[in-house]
Amino acid sequence: MSSVTVIVVTWNSAQVLPGFLAALPGAMTGLDWRLVVADNDSADDTVEVLRTLAPDATVVGTGRNAGYAAGVNAALRATGEHDAVLICNPDIRMRPGCAARLFGSLGDGVGIAVPLLYEEGSDTPHRSLRREPTVLRALGEALIGNTRAGRFPALSELVTDPGAYRSPTRADWATGALMAVSAECLAACGPWDESFFLYSEETEFCLRARDLGYATRLEPTADAVHLGGDSRVSPRLWTLLTLNRVRLYRRRHGPLATAAFRTAVLLRETSRAALGRPASRAAAAELARPGALRGVPGP
Repeated sequence: MSSVTVIVVTWNSAQVLPGFLAALPGAMTGLDWRLVVADNDSADDTVEVLRTLAPDATVVGTGRNAGYAAGVNAALRATGEHDAVLICNPDIRMRPGCAARLFGSLGDGVGIAVPLLYEEGSDTPHRSLRREPTVLRALGEALIGNTRAGRFPALSELVTDPGAYRSPTRADWATGALMAVSAECLAACGPWDESFFLYSEETEFCLRARDLGYATRLEPTADAVHLGGDSRVSPRLWTLLTLNRVRLYRRRHGPLATAAFRTAVLLRETSRAALGRPASRAAAAELARPGALRGVPGP
């Protein structure tokens, strides 16, 4: 029987934790597992909910709102021996047998496995698979939108082909709300990059894993509901998401390519701001500001 550590990062998560915890035993059927929660200094009843509903869980307090990657690293430091870890958002609702199917798909070059994700009340899987960011893909998404550009692999990060979500599919990276990661992959990659407070940390980890020979793969027989989506409506979170996209690209490319990528992303956000999207207006204003990419991203 596989030994698994379930890692959850919380911050003011008291409202969503009961649903996550209720679904967890069914999702982990057939596995020897333990729960480790890294709490980023929640001001609500998150820790009390954990003590009541998951008294056997290990709760690690980071002492501050340290970000998602820092929470993952804090939880990893508190784990013992395991064959793999399951890294989760607390607003995930795994369906029965989800975890075992994910872990069963690890190996043979696959270091990270992700499930089909559904939005609450939807029967259509979320398009969670992504290609590596490039200037041409950023420009394609800016000019014709990521859904239409997604039909052409060279023009969009987003994988839109329905067939990709019906069979096991390898991708450069995937949405990080729920990821199974092998112990071998974790050992090779090392800690998650804490310079990304939120957003792009899963992109960076998946690309780093791929560079080291560990693929990310969708396992379509595993599924879960994701309640998230705040970044789509919050100007502050969308701005952070946008800036971190460019910061990550800069990490992996030279200054000229980064300038071109930044321009393409700015074009996308400016065009959507012109259509009345407040989140894009905020992101475009910040991205255009000199010095916007300096320093470590924060809350």
